Amino acid sequence: MEENKFHSGFICVAGRPNVGKSSLINLLLGQKIAAVSPRPQTTQRVQLGILSDEDCQMIFMDTPGIHKPLSRLGEVMNEAAIATISDADCVLWIVDVSGKPNKEDEIAAERIKAGGPEEKVIMVLNKCDLVKPNQLAENENFYKKLLPGAKRLTVSCRTGAGIPELLAELKSRLPEGPEYYDPEQITDLYEREIAVDLIRESLLRNLDDEIPHAIAVRIEEYKDRTESNSYINATLLLDRESHKGIVIGKNGEMIKKIGQDARREIEKLTGRKIFLELRVKVMKNWRDNESLLRQMGLIRNDD
Repeated sequence: MEENKFHSGFICVAGRPNVGKSSLINLLLGQKIAAVSPRPQTTQRVQLGILSDEDCQMIFMDTPGIHKPLSRLGEVMNEAAIATISDADCVLWIVDVSGKPNKEDEIAAERIKAGGPEEKVIMVLNKCDLVKPNQLAENENFYKKLLPGAKRLTVSCRTGAGIPELLAELKSRLPEGPEYYDPEQITDLYEREIAVDLIRESLLRNLDDEIPHAIAVRIEEYKDRTESNSYINATLLLDRESHKGIVIGKNGEMIKKIGQDARREIEKLTGRKIFLELRVKVMKNWRDNESLLRQMGLIRNDD
């Protein structure tokens, strides 16, 4: 990077579901802006994480996990991730080095190859703290075969190992460019959009198996009542009638727990007291409803 000139760039954070993409962005920014859960496909849309310094600005594009789609929603998520790869100045391919590559890693590698030269890719070998050194080296070699032209860096989002080296590598790759965003801004999403993601995070953490993936979150009202107090009314759209009782729970205990956990996270982010009201509605096959996906902002109007 040239001295005394401002540098900036767009960095795509890509990979299969549940490898730590959102965790990495939260760690790099030093605060939570992206929903995280142990379940795959927590992220459904592209979200920017903006890291500004005196002489540079890194704009991270957190993408949905690349996977084999089973619905229109899955197709939309893949399309968003793939388009972002092509547009980026640099691509961070996040992999879980505690295990060997699976079929979805292979799909991700093919999509990344199609998005431009391998030289613009940094393979981020995450979760290195969960594997012994000899196994780590063996697993790394398997990943290397998928994208041999990419630079490889080992990190742990849990311990922070390798993060300074990753930031230094990214900074060295930034082209000369403008300050695209105000240095105080850390994301492009509005609070109501982040609230959707944090409610989804709570669903993923509190419900079993595939049920959360069959639930959409739609904000009906987001109103700042005072400078320190906001009201949010959200509908949970269920794919199946049989899920309704599970989501609500006995005497309403489950939906209460989901709301409490989501409210706590939204309050941390906004610094305001939140009153969150959740309702449940059945809308069959919502994941294949193009109009609803567009209404919820998962398909852009210019697509």
